[in-house]
Amino acid sequence: MSLIRKIHHVAYRCRDAKETVEWYGKYLDMRFVLAIAENRVPSTGEPDPYMHVFLDAGQGNILAFFELPSKPAMRRDPNTPAWTQHLAFEVDSVDVLLQVKARLEADGIAVVGPTDHTIFKSIYFFDPSGHRLELAANTGTPRMAQLLDEVKWDMLNEWARTRRAPGHARWMHDGSYAGE
Repeated sequence: MSLIRKIHHVAYRCRDAKETVEWYGKYLDMRFVLAIAENRVPSTGEPDPYMHVFLDAGQGNILAFFELPSKPAMRRDPNTPAWTQHLAFEVDSVDVLLQVKARLEADGIAVVGPTDHTIFKSIYFFDPSGHRLELAANTGTPRMAQLLDEVKWDMLNEWARTRRAPGHARWMHDGSYAGE
């Protein structure tokens, strides 16, 4: 049994809480479920007004954002590539993925993909605050999942020793997967 029951919420900063709630509702169908505003940080008592908004990402998953008007403008970690830090959401199918892509692009939002990761296909784009988002539709088979499960520790241990990509699941990228 795990100590953790589930993720209660994941929180990020946003530049504008209202814009964020409306954008996630429009493009990702996330329902606005809660707003909390304070003039002091509850955990520290520090005077710092904020708006904390919560969005339903489905299946009991909550995505939250803080608008912090008294703080300097948001920025990314300059030592971390833009493609690394992102939020990935699962969608029901590749068709849904393509529908969302079309909706985003129709409103001038740049979308990368679909990218074929062998076990899922995904698209990438940025929200109004600059957070990179990924939508993923699973395409893998039970056999693929089994093969990946069988080598996960070998891959991790080899990586820990060499800091180079192990070849245990090369089939995911070189087209050599022979199927079930």
